[in-house]
Amino acid sequence: MKYDVLRVLGMVMMVVCAQALVRLLVDNGDRGLLDGLPGGFLSTLVAYTVLTAAGVLLTGWAHSRARALGRR
Repeated sequence: MKYDVLRVLGMVMMVVCAQALVRLLVDNGDRGLLDGLPGGFLSTLVAYTVLTAAGVLLTGWAHSRARALGRR
């Protein structure tokens, strides 16, 4: 059960941050959830990229752990 929750959390984080990353690349003025982040465009771009990658890694890790336990 806990790996299913982590997988869903990783997927949500990946989708939200990837959508914000694309929106940032299309419209530089719209920084989304990380609007208050200091450093401007580049720091926001890096933050969304890292969070998207973290969502992908969390989802993959949780999936492999659930599979190792014979759940999927």
